[in-house]
Amino acid sequence: IGDRQTGKTAIAIDTIINQREFYEAGNPVYCIYVACGQKNSTVAQVAKTLQEHGALDYTIIVAASASDPAPLQFYAPFAGAAMGEFFRDTGRPALIVFDDLSKQAVAYREVSLLLRRPPGREAYPG
Repeated sequence: IGDRQTGKTAIAIDTIINQREFYEAGNPVYCIYVACGQKNSTVAQVAKTLQEHGALDYTIIVAASASDPAPLQFYAPFAGAAMGEFFRDTGRPALIVFDDLSKQAVAYREVSLLLRRPPGREAYPG
């Protein structure tokens, strides 16, 4: 949530990278990065940044790019949340980053219109 081009993704990536000290101390915070409706090149850049900082050892990337079908973009955040719930249920700390849920809302509207069901208020964030 925030204005465009204000560094929301950069803050999220920095937060994931900064969990490294917990990983090295033997008490990792498992991170889940959910990219919904992002360009493939953007997701690849995020993955490269995480790899350069050694953060992929404790990070899962769930990606439904802009070129993927709308149902996949709609369900990607739910898949990421299920992974986070697994870590929670097994007593391990987890951090989940959703980037960008407004694109998930667009996918939801698209799926709703294809099914000939009018989307509700939840399809219009903000």
